[in-house]
Amino acid sequence: MIPIKVAGPTASEPRSPASAALQYLQPGALNLAALPPLSLYVHWPWCVRKCPYCDFNSHEAKGELPEEAYLDALRLDLEQSLPLIWGRKIHTVFIGGGTPSLMSAAGLDRLMSDLRTLLPLELDAEITMEANPGTFEAERFKSYRESGINRLSIGIQSFNPAHLKALGRIHDGDEALRAVEIAKNTFENFNLDLMYALPSQTLAEARRDLETALAFAPPHLSLYHLTMEPNTVFAKYPPALPDDDLSADMQDMIAEVTGAAGYEHYEVSAYAQPGRRARHNLNYWKFGDYLGIGAGAHSKLSFPHRVLRQARFKQPASFIEAAKRGNPVQEEHEIGRADMGFEFMLNTLRLTGGFDPNLFGERTGMNISAITKALNEAEAKGLIYRDHKLIKPTELGQRFLNDLQEMFLAG
Repeated sequence: MIPIKVAGPTASEPRSPASAALQYLQPGALNLAALPPLSLYVHWPWCVRKCPYCDFNSHEAKGELPEEAYLDALRLDLEQSLPLIWGRKIHTVFIGGGTPSLMSAAGLDRLMSDLRTLLPLELDAEITMEANPGTFEAERFKSYRESGINRLSIGIQSFNPAHLKALGRIHDGDEALRAVEIAKNTFENFNLDLMYALPSQTLAEARRDLETALAFAPPHLSLYHLTMEPNTVFAKYPPALPDDDLSADMQDMIAEVTGAAGYEHYEVSAYAQPGRRARHNLNYWKFGDYLGIGAGAHSKLSFPHRVLRQARFKQPASFIEAAKRGNPVQEEHEIGRADMGFEFMLNTLRLTGGFDPNLFGERTGMNISAITKALNEAEAKGLIYRDHKLIKPTELGQRFLNDLQEMFLAG
């Protein structure tokens, strides 16, 4: 998920039909004919050790984790959010972190029980849990599956011991291989996360990582270019990274090798066997809705005449206390019309196959004429292809995606 900072009014107060009608009459109100699909994101904030490249809301576990108190807070957070999503089904669930595989089997079972008690989950809901190879125990992962997890996402990053050490990972190459074996034997559906353009990595080493992963025939692969994110150790002390030409060669190699293995490159960093696309992430990229619960989690929730963003308190202890007080939401605001086009395109332009232009109106409550000028400019520069049924980034647009997305920022 792309984190977006938010601020504003109180979310725990549902709007009455009268106030919704008043909002509709106000200039600038949106008009959504139907609400988008809704997903749930659950954040587990702890990990064994913070990686030097990581800018997620994760905190090193020191001593015994307050698992019960945190699970209590998650339930409270969800209960307090229910008025905002009343009557809507949950299509997908993603438990991310941090390292959710630090959770005990009993803790995960309790969490899943709470979700089923409070939410109308689709019968075939995709329920994903992130896992770190350094925390794999075969019996615990069988318990996770029995509790309802039906998709695992494993943060391998590399199978090369030297690169794992440079990335600050807590697992080695053998543990990475063992983790994938356990996942393959326990879950029918799983994803492997790999990174490339790593410190001192060669093209041959990047290919070896990818071919090792493909030998397990994972249903889904996420292949990320290592980036220097602000406020990380790598940003402060940058390692020697492959240059732009070598990085581009790695991208070309990935396209060739995954394509030959039968994988669809359907999003900037996502590759899937036919029928195995990540439903949860697709909902983000199609500007769907998601409720985020847990420390630092973000939400995007649509109503007939407004779209709301929220962010929870980031520090686990602050989040737990805020949930007890009755409102763990730290920041909240409605997305204005001026920003809606950019937020929509920021996500949908990541889809290599593009999107139907009608989706813009369905998800934003606005007419696509609101972004016609930027679409014309992007088309003139050869960054997008469009007709009455499709808008998609060209190969050039995919290479310069950040520049393309920025064209839709309000002037």
